[in-house]
Amino acid sequence: MAFKIRLLLAVLFLSATSTQHLLAQRRVASYENYAKQYSSVAISHQQKYKIPASITLAQGILESGAGQSQLARKSNNHFGIKCHSDWRGARSYHDDDARGECFRKYNRVEESYTDHARFLTERPRYASLFKLNIRDYKGWARGLQSSGYATDKAYANKLIKLIEDYELYKYDSASAPKSSNSKQQPTVKLKRNVYKTFGLLYVYANDNDSFEKIAADLGFKAKTLRKHNEVPKDFPLQAGDIVYLQKKKGKADKPHSNHVVSIGESMHSISQKYGIRIKDLYKKNKKSADYIPAEGDVLRLR
Repeated sequence: MAFKIRLLLAVLFLSATSTQHLLAQRRVASYENYAKQYSSVAISHQQKYKIPASITLAQGILESGAGQSQLARKSNNHFGIKCHSDWRGARSYHDDDARGECFRKYNRVEESYTDHARFLTERPRYASLFKLNIRDYKGWARGLQSSGYATDKAYANKLIKLIEDYELYKYDSASAPKSSNSKQQPTVKLKRNVYKTFGLLYVYANDNDSFEKIAADLGFKAKTLRKHNEVPKDFPLQAGDIVYLQKKKGKADKPHSNHVVSIGESMHSISQKYGIRIKDLYKKNKKSADYIPAEGDVLRLR
């Protein structure tokens, strides 16, 4: 089975532009520096409060402009948390949804991080998030938006884009020890069902799956599969994710002409759904690489 798939795909394979190179082109240095600076705090809070480090960092980057917003610089408030009736600490006033709104003020940035963790853990409306897998950053992003953390309809999608563009998901497993003898263990061949849609061969990811495991099972190189699916190294797979075994197309097959964006979707997830290359999805919709799809947006697929 593996040999037949390799033989078929050898004819179809075309080398793709390096995903790492594309990501580097649109990365903002201040975002990368922010993630490095506060990653240890986010990881420790994941261990203590069970909030994904990737979510904490993405919210910090988004809410504080990577620490450069006026609220962050003057009040050390990196998560845009307003005063609310139960706040007894220092205050500052900034324009947000209305003029001169009250925001919490902290002596140090670390205090803002701790208050953010307590804000989420102590409020019942966020309780359902803590039932999610700690690595389910997409579920957390959708849950934060639907629970009312922000009024922006693209809030979840912005968090997901930050996490994926800057590979913040790596911090969710940063504390997990790596097995030193994993390469010495015998390879277990998993049974894979290969499907076909839009003229493309693909498999579904299993629980705790990876491109390395799929590649080993089907006789591919993990690097090749990541190129086909336009993701960087260490990109986390979730059960049910589509993993294409060949290069995606430039447009969707008929009758799929348009797609209405839902909460939690990114340009990458939409491209995977229809087997379209990400660059072609941006091009068809005349969007720049900074575009983040918001709930209700209609995207052209052909």
